[in-house]
Amino acid sequence: MAYVDLNPVRAKIAQSPESSDYTSVKQRVAKAKIGKQPKQLLPFVGNPRKEMPKGLPFELNDYLALIELTGRCIRADKAGYIEQNQPAILARLNISPENWLTLTKGFRKLFHGAVGHENVLTEYYQHQGFKRRQNLSCCEKLLA
Repeated sequence: MAYVDLNPVRAKIAQSPESSDYTSVKQRVAKAKIGKQPKQLLPFVGNPRKEMPKGLPFELNDYLALIELTGRCIRADKAGYIEQNQPAILARLNISPENWLTLTKGFRKLFHGAVGHENVLTEYYQHQGFKRRQNLSCCEKLLA
């Protein structure tokens, strides 16, 4: 999976995994920003355990770290790589490490309903006919 997600970077078609069209990592990052997982992809379900749901047995943040580390390796047989002067993936996504940790450890406790940036939440709640936008302050704090 990591090999395929890094192909556009290695071929110099994209500068970073999250900006590479037609990859699962781009879809996963886009959905993670709104607190979801892509329905068409096998979900990340966390660490292996006795009652394991169907999905990939690790966390999205671990996968992103793997992609980032692997993508930064320069290989003589590949044209491209994630350049060392590029900020780390959380900086590129504009999410502080503290907020990422908060999001990954307590997402279900923090959010009850729609999650996203203010303009997206406003549009969603207007479409649903709701007057109050839940989660707005928490979204502004953690996703800013």
